[in-house]
Amino acid sequence: MPTALVTGAAGFIGSNLAEALLDRGYEVRGVDNFATGRSSNLEPLESREDFEFHEADIRDGDAMADAVSGVDYLFHQAAVASVPRSVEDPVTSTGANCTGTATVLDAARRADVDTAVVASSSSVYGSSEQLPKVETMEVTPESPYALSKYFTEELALEFSDFYDIDTVALRYFNIFGPRQDPEGQYAAVIPKFIDLMLDDERPVIFGDGEQSRDFTYIDNAVEANVLAAEGDVTGEAFNVGTGGRVTVNGLVDALNEQLGTDIDPVHDDPRPGDVRHSHADISKAEELLGYDPEVGFEEGLERTIEYYR
Repeated sequence: MPTALVTGAAGFIGSNLAEALLDRGYEVRGVDNFATGRSSNLEPLESREDFEFHEADIRDGDAMADAVSGVDYLFHQAAVASVPRSVEDPVTSTGANCTGTATVLDAARRADVDTAVVASSSSVYGSSEQLPKVETMEVTPESPYALSKYFTEELALEFSDFYDIDTVALRYFNIFGPRQDPEGQYAAVIPKFIDLMLDDERPVIFGDGEQSRDFTYIDNAVEANVLAAEGDVTGEAFNVGTGGRVTVNGLVDALNEQLGTDIDPVHDDPRPGDVRHSHADISKAEELLGYDPEVGFEEGLERTIEYYR
Protein backbone atom coordinates (compact mmCIF):
# COMPACT_ATOMS: atom_id res chain seq x y z
CA MET A 1 0.00 0.00 0.00
CA PRO A 2 1.63 3.31 -1.04
CA THR A 3 1.96 6.16 1.43
CA ALA A 4 1.37 9.78 0.45
CA LEU A 5 1.96 13.06 2.22
CA VAL A 6 -0.42 15.88 1.29
CA THR A 7 0.63 19.34 2.42
CA GLY A 8 -2.21 21.81 2.77
CA ALA A 9 -4.51 18.90 3.61
CA ALA A 10 -7.07 21.17 5.31
CA GLY A 11 -7.35 23.31 2.21
CA PHE A 12 -9.76 23.01 -0.68
CA ILE A 13 -7.60 21.07 -3.13
CA GLY A 14 -5.56 19.27 -0.48
CA SER A 15 -8.58 17.83 1.36
CA ASN A 16 -10.22 16.64 -1.85
CA LEU A 17 -6.95 15.08 -2.98
CA ALA A 18 -6.36 13.36 0.36
CA GLU A 19 -9.84 11.85 0.32
CA ALA A 20 -9.42 10.61 -3.25
CA LEU A 21 -6.08 9.01 -2.40
CA LEU A 22 -7.65 7.20 0.56
CA ASP A 23 -10.39 5.93 -1.75
CA ARG A 24 -7.67 4.59 -4.08
CA GLY A 25 -6.04 2.58 -1.29
CA TYR A 26 -3.29 4.94 -0.21
CA GLU A 27 -2.19 5.55 3.35
CA VAL A 28 -2.32 9.33 3.66
CA ARG A 29 -0.64 11.80 5.96
CA GLY A 30 -1.87 15.36 5.98
CA VAL A 31 -0.05 18.52 7.03
CA ASP A 32 -1.59 21.95 7.61
CA ASN A 33 -1.09 24.90 9.95
CA PHE A 34 -4.66 26.24 9.43
CA ALA A 35 -3.41 29.63 8.26
CA THR A 36 -5.82 29.32 5.36
CA GLY A 37 -7.04 25.72 5.68
CA ARG A 38 -10.18 24.83 7.62
CA SER A 39 -10.67 22.09 10.19
CA SER A 40 -14.10 21.35 8.71
CA ASN A 41 -12.40 20.13 5.52
CA LEU A 42 -10.72 17.39 7.55
CA GLU A 43 -13.93 16.03 9.06
CA PRO A 44 -14.56 13.48 6.26
CA LEU A 45 -10.97 12.24 6.65
CA GLU A 46 -10.58 11.96 10.42
CA SER A 47 -12.62 8.75 10.69
CA ARG A 48 -10.53 6.99 8.03
CA GLU A 49 -8.10 4.57 9.65
CA ASP A 50 -5.46 5.14 6.96
CA PHE A 51 -5.35 8.91 7.54
CA GLU A 52 -2.91 10.62 9.89
CA PHE A 53 -2.76 14.37 10.46
CA HIS A 54 0.14 16.60 11.51
CA GLU A 55 -0.59 20.20 12.49
CA ALA A 56 2.58 21.98 11.43
CA ASP A 57 4.01 24.82 9.36
CA ILE A 58 5.71 23.72 6.16
CA ARG A 59 8.63 26.04 6.99
CA ASP A 60 9.42 23.91 10.07
CA GLY A 61 12.20 21.60 8.89
CA ASP A 62 12.00 19.18 11.83
CA ALA A 63 8.23 18.83 11.48
CA MET A 64 8.51 18.21 7.74
CA ALA A 65 11.24 15.62 8.25
CA ASP A 66 8.93 13.77 10.64
CA ALA A 67 5.89 14.05 8.36
CA VAL A 68 7.66 12.84 5.24
CA SER A 69 9.50 9.88 6.80
CA GLY A 70 8.60 6.64 5.02
CA VAL A 71 6.49 8.39 2.38
CA ASP A 72 6.40 7.23 -1.25
CA TYR A 73 4.65 10.23 -2.82
CA LEU A 74 4.60 13.89 -1.86
CA PHE A 75 1.72 16.08 -3.03
CA HIS A 76 2.70 19.65 -2.16
CA GLN A 77 -0.50 21.71 -2.16
CA ALA A 78 0.17 24.05 0.76
CA ALA A 79 0.39 27.73 -0.17
CA VAL A 80 -0.90 31.17 0.66
CA ALA A 81 -3.04 31.66 -2.42
CA SER A 82 -4.64 34.70 -4.11
CA VAL A 83 -3.06 37.34 -6.32
CA PRO A 84 -4.70 40.29 -4.46
CA ARG A 85 -3.57 38.95 -1.09
CA SER A 86 0.02 38.67 -2.32
CA VAL A 87 -0.05 42.25 -3.61
CA GLU A 88 -1.18 43.47 -0.18
CA ASP A 89 1.11 41.16 1.80
CA PRO A 90 4.02 39.89 -0.33
CA VAL A 91 6.08 38.83 2.69
CA THR A 92 3.60 36.21 3.91
CA SER A 93 2.98 34.82 0.43
CA THR A 94 6.69 34.61 -0.36
CA GLY A 95 7.60 33.06 2.97
CA ALA A 96 5.03 30.29 2.80
CA ASN A 97 5.23 29.60 -0.91
CA CYS A 98 8.99 29.87 -1.45
CA THR A 99 10.66 29.01 1.86
CA GLY A 100 7.92 26.48 2.61
CA THR A 101 8.39 24.72 -0.72
CA ALA A 102 12.16 24.56 -0.28
CA THR A 103 11.76 23.10 3.21
CA VAL A 104 9.26 20.46 2.12
CA LEU A 105 11.25 19.39 -0.93
CA ASP A 106 14.49 19.21 1.04
CA ALA A 107 12.83 16.99 3.62
CA ALA A 108 11.43 14.80 0.84
CA ARG A 109 14.74 14.22 -0.90
CA ARG A 110 16.48 13.47 2.41
CA ALA A 111 13.76 10.91 3.18
CA ASP A 112 14.18 9.25 -0.24
CA VAL A 113 10.66 10.06 -1.37
CA ASP A 114 10.07 8.58 -4.81
CA THR A 115 8.00 11.34 -6.44
CA ALA A 116 6.97 14.90 -5.59
CA VAL A 117 4.07 16.62 -7.33
CA VAL A 118 3.85 20.35 -6.64
CA ALA A 119 1.02 22.79 -7.24
CA SER A 120 1.87 25.70 -9.50
CA SER A 121 -0.52 28.14 -11.16
CA SER A 122 -1.63 29.48 -14.52
CA SER A 123 -0.77 32.91 -13.13
CA VAL A 124 2.87 32.28 -14.10
CA TYR A 125 1.93 33.06 -17.71
CA GLY A 126 0.96 36.63 -16.87
CA SER A 127 -1.13 38.69 -19.26
CA SER A 128 0.31 37.49 -22.54
CA GLU A 129 -2.28 37.80 -25.29
CA GLN A 130 -1.34 34.39 -26.71
CA LEU A 131 -4.15 31.87 -26.25
CA PRO A 132 -4.30 29.13 -25.29
CA LYS A 133 -1.45 29.12 -22.80
CA VAL A 134 1.08 26.44 -23.68
CA GLU A 135 3.98 25.26 -21.53
CA THR A 136 6.58 26.33 -24.10
CA MET A 137 5.58 29.99 -23.72
CA GLU A 138 7.78 32.45 -21.88
CA VAL A 139 6.44 32.95 -18.36
CA THR A 140 5.85 36.49 -17.13
CA PRO A 141 4.59 36.39 -13.53
CA GLU A 142 2.99 39.73 -12.66
CA SER A 143 2.29 39.43 -8.93
CA PRO A 144 4.14 38.18 -5.85
CA TYR A 145 1.86 35.13 -5.85
CA ALA A 146 2.60 34.30 -9.47
CA LEU A 147 6.31 34.77 -8.89
CA SER A 148 6.23 32.50 -5.84
CA LYS A 149 4.45 29.80 -7.83
CA TYR A 150 7.04 30.01 -10.58
CA PHE A 151 9.72 29.60 -7.92
CA THR A 152 7.82 26.59 -6.55
CA GLU A 153 7.78 24.77 -9.86
CA GLU A 154 11.31 25.72 -10.91
CA LEU A 155 12.76 24.56 -7.60
CA ALA A 156 10.86 21.29 -7.82
CA LEU A 157 11.99 20.61 -11.37
CA GLU A 158 15.60 21.37 -10.46
CA PHE A 159 15.38 18.81 -7.66
CA SER A 160 14.87 16.12 -10.31
CA ASP A 161 18.23 17.16 -11.80
CA PHE A 162 20.15 17.45 -8.53
CA TYR A 163 18.76 14.56 -6.51
CA ASP A 164 17.25 11.09 -6.82
CA ILE A 165 13.63 12.24 -6.76
CA ASP A 166 11.11 12.51 -9.59
CA THR A 167 9.24 15.81 -9.73
CA VAL A 168 6.27 17.20 -11.63
CA ALA A 169 4.71 20.67 -11.43
CA LEU A 170 1.03 21.23 -12.21
CA ARG A 171 -0.10 24.66 -13.39
CA TYR A 172 -3.67 24.86 -12.11
CA PHE A 173 -6.22 26.84 -14.09
CA ASN A 174 -8.94 28.19 -11.74
CA ILE A 175 -9.81 25.02 -9.87
CA PHE A 176 -13.26 25.05 -8.25
CA GLY A 177 -15.60 22.72 -6.42
CA PRO A 178 -16.80 21.57 -2.98
CA ARG A 179 -14.93 22.77 0.15
CA GLN A 180 -13.63 25.94 -1.48
CA ASP A 181 -13.98 28.80 1.00
CA PRO A 182 -16.64 31.33 -0.12
CA GLU A 183 -15.89 33.83 2.65
CA GLY A 184 -13.60 36.83 2.83
CA GLN A 185 -12.14 39.36 0.43
CA TYR A 186 -9.75 36.82 -1.11
CA ALA A 187 -12.33 34.11 -1.81
CA ALA A 188 -12.29 32.53 -5.27
CA VAL A 189 -14.92 33.79 -7.66
CA ILE A 190 -17.14 30.69 -8.06
CA PRO A 191 -17.79 29.85 -4.39
CA LYS A 192 -18.16 33.54 -3.54
CA PHE A 193 -20.68 34.15 -6.32
CA ILE A 194 -22.66 31.02 -5.45
CA ASP A 195 -22.76 31.99 -1.78
CA LEU A 196 -24.01 35.49 -2.60
CA MET A 197 -26.52 34.48 -5.24
CA LEU A 198 -28.03 31.74 -3.07
CA ASP A 199 -28.86 34.59 -0.68
CA ASP A 200 -30.25 36.68 -3.57
CA GLU A 201 -27.34 39.12 -3.32
CA ARG A 202 -25.50 40.71 -6.24
CA PRO A 203 -21.95 39.49 -6.93
CA VAL A 204 -19.17 42.02 -7.57
CA ILE A 205 -17.20 41.76 -10.82
CA PHE A 206 -13.89 43.58 -10.92
CA GLY A 207 -13.70 45.16 -14.38
CA ASP A 208 -16.05 44.71 -17.31
CA GLY A 209 -16.57 40.99 -16.78
CA GLU A 210 -15.21 40.02 -20.17
CA GLN A 211 -12.06 38.61 -18.63
CA SER A 212 -12.11 34.85 -19.13
CA ARG A 213 -10.99 31.83 -17.17
CA ASP A 214 -10.49 28.13 -17.81
CA PHE A 215 -12.63 27.05 -14.85
CA THR A 216 -11.60 23.49 -13.93
CA TYR A 217 -13.55 21.20 -11.62
CA ILE A 218 -11.66 19.72 -8.66
CA ASP A 219 -11.97 16.08 -9.78
CA ASN A 220 -9.89 16.89 -12.86
CA ALA A 221 -7.12 18.39 -10.73
CA VAL A 222 -7.13 15.37 -8.41
CA GLU A 223 -6.81 13.01 -11.37
CA ALA A 224 -3.92 15.05 -12.77
CA ASN A 225 -2.07 14.72 -9.47
CA VAL A 226 -2.48 10.96 -9.35
CA LEU A 227 -1.42 10.54 -12.97
CA ALA A 228 1.65 12.71 -12.37
CA ALA A 229 2.67 10.74 -9.28
CA GLU A 230 2.09 7.28 -10.66
CA GLY A 231 3.49 7.94 -14.14
CA ASP A 232 7.08 7.85 -15.31
CA VAL A 233 7.46 11.54 -16.27
CA THR A 234 9.88 13.72 -14.30
CA GLY A 235 11.20 17.24 -14.49
CA GLU A 236 8.18 18.60 -16.37
CA ALA A 237 5.48 21.22 -15.83
CA PHE A 238 1.93 20.64 -17.10
CA ASN A 239 -1.18 22.73 -17.55
CA VAL A 240 -4.19 21.41 -15.65
CA GLY A 241 -7.35 22.87 -17.14
CA THR A 242 -10.20 21.86 -19.42
CA GLY A 243 -9.02 23.51 -22.63
CA GLY A 244 -11.98 25.92 -22.65
CA ARG A 245 -12.79 29.32 -21.19
CA VAL A 246 -15.75 31.23 -19.78
CA THR A 247 -16.03 34.97 -19.15
CA VAL A 248 -16.93 36.17 -15.68
CA ASN A 249 -20.12 37.61 -17.16
CA GLY A 250 -20.80 34.17 -18.64
CA LEU A 251 -20.25 32.64 -15.20
CA VAL A 252 -22.96 34.87 -13.73
CA ASP A 253 -25.29 33.91 -16.60
CA ALA A 254 -24.63 30.20 -15.97
CA LEU A 255 -25.26 30.60 -12.26
CA ASN A 256 -28.51 32.47 -12.88
CA GLU A 257 -29.64 29.68 -15.18
CA GLN A 258 -28.80 26.87 -12.75
CA LEU A 259 -30.11 28.73 -9.70
CA GLY A 260 -33.27 29.91 -11.42
CA THR A 261 -32.44 33.52 -10.54
CA ASP A 262 -32.14 36.80 -12.46
CA ILE A 263 -29.45 38.69 -10.55
CA ASP A 264 -27.38 41.45 -12.15
CA PRO A 265 -23.79 41.79 -10.96
CA VAL A 266 -22.18 44.96 -9.62
CA HIS A 267 -19.07 46.14 -11.47
CA ASP A 268 -16.05 47.61 -9.68
CA ASP A 269 -12.56 48.69 -10.71
CA PRO A 270 -10.16 45.99 -11.97
CA ARG A 271 -7.76 44.58 -9.36
CA PRO A 272 -3.99 44.93 -9.76
CA GLY A 273 -2.22 41.74 -10.79
CA ASP A 274 -5.28 40.03 -12.29
CA VAL A 275 -4.67 38.68 -15.79
CA ARG A 276 -7.17 39.34 -18.58
CA HIS A 277 -7.54 35.85 -20.06
CA SER A 278 -6.61 32.35 -18.94
CA HIS A 279 -7.05 29.39 -21.28
CA ALA A 280 -5.09 26.13 -21.08
CA ASP A 281 -3.58 24.08 -23.85
CA ILE A 282 -3.74 20.62 -22.23
CA SER A 283 -2.24 18.61 -25.08
CA LYS A 284 1.05 18.01 -23.24
CA ALA A 285 -0.74 16.57 -20.19
CA GLU A 286 -2.97 14.49 -22.46
CA GLU A 287 0.02 13.05 -24.31
CA LEU A 288 2.49 12.46 -21.47
CA LEU A 289 0.21 11.88 -18.47
CA GLY A 290 -2.91 10.48 -20.09
CA TYR A 291 -4.86 13.38 -18.60
CA ASP A 292 -8.48 13.61 -19.75
CA PRO A 293 -10.73 16.07 -17.88
CA GLU A 294 -13.97 14.17 -17.40
CA VAL A 295 -16.04 16.82 -15.60
CA GLY A 296 -16.88 19.88 -17.68
CA PHE A 297 -17.72 23.38 -16.51
CA GLU A 298 -21.52 23.05 -16.46
CA GLU A 299 -21.52 19.70 -14.65
CA GLY A 300 -18.90 20.92 -12.19
CA LEU A 301 -20.91 24.05 -11.52
CA GLU A 302 -24.03 21.98 -10.85
CA ARG A 303 -22.15 19.75 -8.37
CA THR A 304 -20.66 22.77 -6.64
CA ILE A 305 -24.02 24.51 -6.27
CA GLU A 306 -25.49 21.40 -4.69
CA TYR A 307 -22.65 21.34 -2.16
CA TYR A 308 -23.19 24.96 -1.14
CA ARG A 309 -26.95 24.51 -0.90
